[in-house]
Amino acid sequence: MDRHQAADALLDTAEALFYERGIQAVGMAELRTTSGVSLKRLYQCFASKDELVEAYLRRRDARWRASLAAHVERSGEGVLAVFDWLHEWFGEPGFRGCAFLNSFGELGGVSPAVAEAAQDHKRELHAYLRDLVDQLDVAEPGELAEQLLILVDGAIATAAVSGRADAARTARSAAAALIAAASL
Repeated sequence: MDRHQAADALLDTAEALFYERGIQAVGMAELRTTSGVSLKRLYQCFASKDELVEAYLRRRDARWRASLAAHVERSGEGVLAVFDWLHEWFGEPGFRGCAFLNSFGELGGVSPAVAEAAQDHKRELHAYLRDLVDQLDVAEPGELAEQLLILVDGAIATAAVSGRADAARTARSAAAALIAAASL
């Protein structure tokens, strides 16, 4: 297995295990064994667990946002399609909430890299929502984008804790009301 294949195998394994059980519950030995990557190759790819965690979060961010954007683009419904995508995601087997909030809650206070990856994800999501809001004719688009981000995060947290995918539908209704109230 070359270095690139090993890194992909490690990241795939890390994503599955970290998201399912949490970062601190998964050790490097388990990651190595489950991924089939030798100890030497593991440390050639990632010098530390912190480095692997940050790489996992960065890759998850890119994949998550790309999937969301593709759905919104296909739907033609603009910002409200964000909540439809969330509803689908919440219904997937193994849904455990926001990997970034989960990771921040676990390690954000002791790992600047995890805190930064989580903050970057939220910043990028806010920017994406702002781009969608800018397509609307609304007063205070920055404020509306911030409100929508809070609805997104609230829906994710509610769905994770309650196990109810319909949290996205409730958030979609609230988003529609906010958009209507902000429309010029």
